[in-house]
Amino acid sequence: MAHTVALVDDDRNILTSVSIALEAEGFEVRTYTDGAEALRGLSQRPPDLAVLDIKMPRMDGMELLRTLRQTSQLPVIFLTSKDDELDELMGLRMGADDYIKKPFSQRLLIERIRALLRREALRGDTAAVTDPGQLLTRGPLLLDGARHACFWKDQPIDLTVTEFLLVKALAQRPGHVKNRDQLMDAAYGEHVYVDDRTIDSHIKRLRKKFKAIDPDFAQIETLYGVGYRYKE
Repeated sequence: MAHTVALVDDDRNILTSVSIALEAEGFEVRTYTDGAEALRGLSQRPPDLAVLDIKMPRMDGMELLRTLRQTSQLPVIFLTSKDDELDELMGLRMGADDYIKKPFSQRLLIERIRALLRREALRGDTAAVTDPGQLLTRGPLLLDGARHACFWKDQPIDLTVTEFLLVKALAQRPGHVKNRDQLMDAAYGEHVYVDDRTIDSHIKRLRKKFKAIDPDFAQIETLYGVGYRYKE
């Protein structure tokens, strides 16, 4: 049965091009041009996942997400403008699962959608068996690649798909430095460019999430002018 994805954006060119790409991959797509229209549609016929633009008329993506989160844990990916770091932070705090900056690769968006749908399916399958080959353990850190789940000292940490991929890239080779370009490739793919500040922002949020569980967390080290590494 095809998964249903809701696209909410006031740019009709984006709606058309992304819809075509998703339908070619087997998804059922519903499109909305503003937040108010989307809220009605998402409430009446909930999709499996929603992709929301932040800046829209009548009701923006933030307000739409805030309203949705009162009654639904629908997986949500935000589309943000290039320099709207504050919007990204607010969106993640309000319950967005991930975000992608415009202009974006349609292939990247499709992979993010698939990763979130896999995660949700595994969360809902209480009988699912963890694949040992998908587990990565580094001291108190446990990463479950099949579920995109992260644990620190047996406490779950809710990471976006991008954050999970960054932790995995660092933890796979403790002590080895990853520069920003390598981390961009790990999180976004080799053919998608994001600026250095995006990686730095992700790392900052990652540390904050780990420190909320363990104030002494210091495994992700910064080597100024070089990059980051996971402490051995």
